[in-house]
Amino acid sequence: MRYDLVIFDNDGVLVDSEPISNTLLAAHLTELGHPTSYEESLRDYMGAAMHRVHDIVLERSGQRLPDDFDDVFHARVFAAFERELKPVPGAVQVVEKLAADGVPYCVASSGSHERIRVGHRTTGLERWFDEGRIFSSQDVGRGKPAPDLFLHAAERMGVPPEKCVVVEDSALGVRAANAAGMDVYGFTAMTPADRLAGATELFGDMRDLADLLV
Repeated sequence: MRYDLVIFDNDGVLVDSEPISNTLLAAHLTELGHPTSYEESLRDYMGAAMHRVHDIVLERSGQRLPDDFDDVFHARVFAAFERELKPVPGAVQVVEKLAADGVPYCVASSGSHERIRVGHRTTGLERWFDEGRIFSSQDVGRGKPAPDLFLHAAERMGVPPEKCVVVEDSALGVRAANAAGMDVYGFTAMTPADRLAGATELFGDMRDLADLLV
């Protein structure tokens, strides 16, 4: 193993949540008078913390989103997760192999701790991720594309950045890993390869990741 720590993004990498959450985000923004398509939501918000949604809407419209925006959105997302969320095909097998081989790993997500936990509980991934392996943008001052979250995860796991690899599916996440001085493997299942051009490696099937990490 060439790395001492594997840092997984969560949404779209471990749990197949991006289609669910971006469909609901686009609909919620549109309801509130900020017409947004599913494709636009993926382009502008995939991989981002919620503050980015507020910032972009304010910048474009001059209007602030309602105070309860996050609570309403998350209630809808969590209900949908409970009904239909699945793990990304191959993700469980990759984590199982890392655990069996004694390779340190963790998750560092723009989502809240609650969102991560709901997703892991629904998909059965919670058995592989105790509290010491979960890091959220809530833990740091700035979300992706700032490097803060990945640097925080590496520090808490006791591994220097240059010995870490990040597994990401968003352009914001790749930029954050680059800024942290970490290698990053870009997962192209939902994101065009050219948007992940800063990645160290690109791959399209999570079942191939274990071999790439060797």
